[in-house]
Amino acid sequence: MSAPEPVLHPARWWHRLDDGRIQCDLCPQECKLRDHQRGACFVRRREGEQLVLTTYGLASGFCIDPIEKKPLAHFYPGSSVLSFGTVGCNLACRFCQNWDISTSRDVERLQDAASPAAIARAAKQLGCESVAFTYNDPVVFTEFAIDVADACHELGVRTVAVTAGYVHDEPRRELFAHMDAANVDLKAFTEDFYVRITRSHRQPVLDTLAYLAHETSVWFEVTTLLIPGHNDSDAEIAQLAGWVASELGVDVPLHFSAFHPDHHMRDVPPTPPATLRRARRIAMDAGLRYVYGGNVHDIEGDTTWCPGCGTPLITRDWYRILDYRLTADARCPQCGFAVAGHYAAKAGDFGSRRIPVRIADF
Repeated sequence: MSAPEPVLHPARWWHRLDDGRIQCDLCPQECKLRDHQRGACFVRRREGEQLVLTTYGLASGFCIDPIEKKPLAHFYPGSSVLSFGTVGCNLACRFCQNWDISTSRDVERLQDAASPAAIARAAKQLGCESVAFTYNDPVVFTEFAIDVADACHELGVRTVAVTAGYVHDEPRRELFAHMDAANVDLKAFTEDFYVRITRSHRQPVLDTLAYLAHETSVWFEVTTLLIPGHNDSDAEIAQLAGWVASELGVDVPLHFSAFHPDHHMRDVPPTPPATLRRARRIAMDAGLRYVYGGNVHDIEGDTTWCPGCGTPLITRDWYRILDYRLTADARCPQCGFAVAGHYAAKAGDFGSRRIPVRIADF
């Protein structure tokens, strides 16, 4: 089956330069383009005297996932989420585990065409609590993500951004004004790592996190992929966790995920499970109340524990909920501690399935 023809949708956030080039103002890459040139993300291109988004209405695939896979542990646990992405990314992470999508220069990957209304309608009919913009970074298709989010909200479907948070202030405000939840990758806690390993900078990501914490009602959680020898020292983990606790708040969940060799870092060994356990202890010692492991089998690291009395409140095995003990008003049944997050009266039971879907069927 041939790929759908790309729609050259007018892009926002750009201005003309005195030398005739157009500068994209979406993210700190600030790509300066002559006619027909593409930005670092590949999907934003100059056409004549305007900037266009070349992937509007197109996707690299749709799947129903457990919300815990995003990962979100405190946002309607056990519920299902309709996940999709496009191609392209405004970072160039050497360890990217979705590199075939995020670094793709082949629009043939975009086999699924779907309007915002069709995506929202499919999510509603499939019983998904939310739609997630994921697989690649929604920042690079912000215009499409906003339109999908508006269509979802009209039908009572929530929206989730899974992002590296590398975005300028004005589009940041517009994107997250349309999101109910987010998971933000904090790749490391050194500028050196961001420059060498991701071809970006740390401060804009910290700015995004601070903005979410202090200027929005978006529920968000933070994920750091721990890469042996690169960002997994006790000192760096302590600095990262301490910053989250002091600048974002102790109720912000922090996920430490295990690295698996991929893309341009196949010579780096996988993250040992002991590293995740060590990181969780360091982060909890820094005062964070909710710290999780990821990409390894660890029921203790997957479980939500009561910060007040230590009772296991939501016991998980990978993405499957084994036990759910929160009260209807999201409190610990033993000590009454109020657990931060967004919850239904009872946990969902979607489990750990992953179900590919075709939006054309809806």
